[in-house]
Amino acid sequence: MATKNQIIAAIDIGTTKVVAVAGVKDEFGKINILGSGQAESRGVVRGSVQNVSEVSAAINTAVTKCKAAAGCDFRNVFVGIAGQNVRTEINTHSKFIDSGIIKQSDIDQLTREVYTISKDAGEEIIHVIPQGYIVDGSSIVGSAAGCPGRKLEGKFFVAVGKANSITAIRQAVNMAGLNIVKIILEPIASSEAVLTEDEKEAGVLVADIGGGTTDIAVYQKKVLKTTSYVPFGGNAVTNDIKNACHIIERQAETLKIKYGSALNLSEYSKKIAVVNAFGSAKEISFADLANIINARLDEILGGIACLIEKDGLRDSLTAGIVITGGGAKLNNIIRLIKFRLGMDVRLGQVRNVEVNSCGLNDSEYTASVGLLIKGFEYLETYLAGQSRAAQETQKNGAEVKEEQTKPAAGGASKEKKKGGWFSRLKKFASEFLEDPEENA
Repeated sequence: MATKNQIIAAIDIGTTKVVAVAGVKDEFGKINILGSGQAESRGVVRGSVQNVSEVSAAINTAVTKCKAAAGCDFRNVFVGIAGQNVRTEINTHSKFIDSGIIKQSDIDQLTREVYTISKDAGEEIIHVIPQGYIVDGSSIVGSAAGCPGRKLEGKFFVAVGKANSITAIRQAVNMAGLNIVKIILEPIASSEAVLTEDEKEAGVLVADIGGGTTDIAVYQKKVLKTTSYVPFGGNAVTNDIKNACHIIERQAETLKIKYGSALNLSEYSKKIAVVNAFGSAKEISFADLANIINARLDEILGGIACLIEKDGLRDSLTAGIVITGGGAKLNNIIRLIKFRLGMDVRLGQVRNVEVNSCGLNDSEYTASVGLLIKGFEYLETYLAGQSRAAQETQKNGAEVKEEQTKPAAGGASKEKKKGGWFSRLKKFASEFLEDPEENA
């Protein structure tokens, strides 16, 4: 079902900044960013909300700026959650098909049932993503809808969030006067913003190097296979510079951005950066700065390498690695990753979204824009499911009524024409974002 002219809003609660984005789809199905706003993030440590009041204040600031830039109002939003607050598992679930022909509504029901699987106390299921289907013991390529069969079995990627982390996010958003439509795993959002369908099919790893963590997602044959994270990001690099050079955090961040490099190159041996530290000039060589940065990045890349080897991914990542996030902008980082991991690497930036003058095509905003993309996808999928359910209900009701009102031989009957399901569905579509489905 179309979402033309439907405004969608998303909030990325990061370790270093909170970003709010609003957008709309045009008649060609392309997402246009109407406006954005951001605020310095306080109360977030490595992607986890620790001080609800401080995070709520940052959300309020970012959303106010976004509404002013977009020239629109909104109350319901899609919100991201960092990978370290989520565990993932692969779940298999099946159901029997009475009709003998698998319908999309059967697949929808199977997916919904996975949301009800048992989980540990203090956990909440965030995503159930199909990975493949088996019908009567035979694997199906693509969708199982339309296949003849009696037993439908699905393999699902399930993301389970920590309830206390989710509660803290909801509290912060609610305190800012907003409602959450759905919480979305950020490595999935980042992937949607930067990957091509060819890369997903060939096999690719996305590493979003954020401020607090590095979130990872792996795709093969156009299916999300796994997500993970490394508990370090750009802030760890900044902190290392601060401690090693005995300067304050603001100065360390400036050094990293202006003069930092992931590799210690020969031309750095005689270059010096000067910092005014506590009233006196402090000289810091480019070579020393690069060594500090390289040591921390080597630790982050070690975490990625461990995932690749543990899961046996090396031979299946034909499209290599796509890096994104603010940390991906460090000088020479692509060269370092190619050398360290021995794989093709490219910088991931926002694709297929019209950012206008918002400047959100930068790699540090891929998660923010990705949340918006997933928001539109979720709304369309949800409404399509509602449409199918309504049509199924109407069809079943019509069959029952036909049976009940079948005339006797030689007789006749008048059937009162009943409708309204489509009108109700249209009303639901227009009011969707006024009735958030937090746990869908």
